[in-house]
Amino acid sequence: MEMEMEKGVKRWLVNISQWNPTPNEFSIAMSVLPQEQHSSITRFMKTEDQKRALVSRLLQYALVHEVLEIPFEEIIIHRTPEGKPYLESHKNSIKFPNFNFNVSHHGDYVAIASEPICLVGLDIVCCVNPGKETVSEFIRNFSSYFSSSEWEKIVNAGSDDHVLDVFFRNWCLKEAFVKALGTGVGYKLDYVEFQHKDWADIYVKVDGDTLKDWNFWLFELQGRHRVAVARGNPRMASESYKKTLKQTHFDNDLYKLGFHLPNPRFLTRTVEELCALFHLCSYKTSF
Repeated sequence: MEMEMEKGVKRWLVNISQWNPTPNEFSIAMSVLPQEQHSSITRFMKTEDQKRALVSRLLQYALVHEVLEIPFEEIIIHRTPEGKPYLESHKNSIKFPNFNFNVSHHGDYVAIASEPICLVGLDIVCCVNPGKETVSEFIRNFSSYFSSSEWEKIVNAGSDDHVLDVFFRNWCLKEAFVKALGTGVGYKLDYVEFQHKDWADIYVKVDGDTLKDWNFWLFELQGRHRVAVARGNPRMASESYKKTLKQTHFDNDLYKLGFHLPNPRFLTRTVEELCALFHLCSYKTSF
């Protein structure tokens, strides 16, 4: 059973800096998606933002198709009021007790992660100062989102580069956690405190209490990018996100199985590979 459940654990990412489509190539890539998804891509004014939105949706449909073997034309993906994407129930989704996924994009990367039982949250950050402010001025805008212990470690990290690195590592862990829960931006992040041993053996305290049924991982990507993955108990999901899940309570053995599944490193996919899956499926169903 464990080997079967492992098939629902996916970690994919696309480096969009390596994809520079012509307007026609962009339109062709977008055309493989359902028409109702197009406006969520074209609403962005900047080309880079449109690329991120397009690749995010390509990843979602391609992963659902590959993992659950649902024909593309039968895949229906909605979003909760807080903006978290979810798969509308399908007969193939019974392969896993609680299949869910999460996406993130920032800088050069767009990524997706999925889980068969536990909640999954994902966040990517590019560790650069995005504004014209000094590093101290920039991070000061976010001081209220960190515990006093976290903030002390951030401001005392050393050079500006080290300060930004510690700041963004903590930030993407917090974002991965609240995205797993399916909560909106109103979650009290200063009540969420991460502790670790040199960024390994990461655990979280919420309002002083350690959550023992959550796992966290941090990966480094090229170009000073960091990606955090959270895996946790479905019982903590927000009320709106619980409605999208098949199951929120599991017996202890099944939950432990999902909780201790291997966490793989991210597999790099290309836009061409993702689009090819759509075209291959169309080719097969046309005969």
